[in-house]
Amino acid sequence: MSESWIVGINPVEAALSNDAGRVREVLVENGQRNARVLELAERANKLDIVVRHRPRDELDKLAGEARHQGVAARYEAAPAAHESDLDGLLERDGSDVLVLVLDGVTDPHNLGACLRSAAAAKVTAVIVPKDRAVGLTPVVRRASAGGAELVPLIAVTNLARTLRELKAAGVWITGLAGGTGQSIHAVDLHGPTALVLGGEGDGLRRLTRELCDFVAEIPMPGSMESLNVSVATGIALFEALRQRGAR
Repeated sequence: MSESWIVGINPVEAALSNDAGRVREVLVENGQRNARVLELAERANKLDIVVRHRPRDELDKLAGEARHQGVAARYEAAPAAHESDLDGLLERDGSDVLVLVLDGVTDPHNLGACLRSAAAAKVTAVIVPKDRAVGLTPVVRRASAGGAELVPLIAVTNLARTLRELKAAGVWITGLAGGTGQSIHAVDLHGPTALVLGGEGDGLRRLTRELCDFVAEIPMPGSMESLNVSVATGIALFEALRQRGAR
């Protein structure tokens, strides 16, 4: 188990709503009058979680560059998912498997936003490479607004090998890239599916792209040529849910 500080109204609220059993204490800024912060303190009290009032500078130190909005929570994170957990997760979800693969996302805010979308879409697992990618940092947890606690994030040693293992397990892999002429809306995303998106700068790496069964693009009739990876992730995941008739 590892402990970290979650700061800000929405992240603390998500922790209390989704995983209160791992919240060890809540800190509230002295003299705080924000109704939402006070409601969080009251909820924590009702859950028998210790609430302490602290000076602003103490919360500033905990938050670093993040905005704490007068509230922070000490959170005991669950053990990180491991590569060996993937087979069990695939077996658990069967034909409903929906995996998100992020090939080299380095911005923690982008990874956090992707985890938030993955949690909303009830993704089986999010897979990232151990190298040349951001891990599960406090900034990622905050940006995920609770999503990091709901979706297994699996960092793998060899992404190409993992993609081959997904294919061997019957998962169809669709990569997202521009200029393919194939719309994501035209790809069949029923059944066990993995969606693969590249990093912020270079997109999909060559070998990753070659291992995809399909490579598709998000239609963009406007003047922009690309989307932020977290935005593209949300569009792709919810296109899969749309096709599956999820409600």
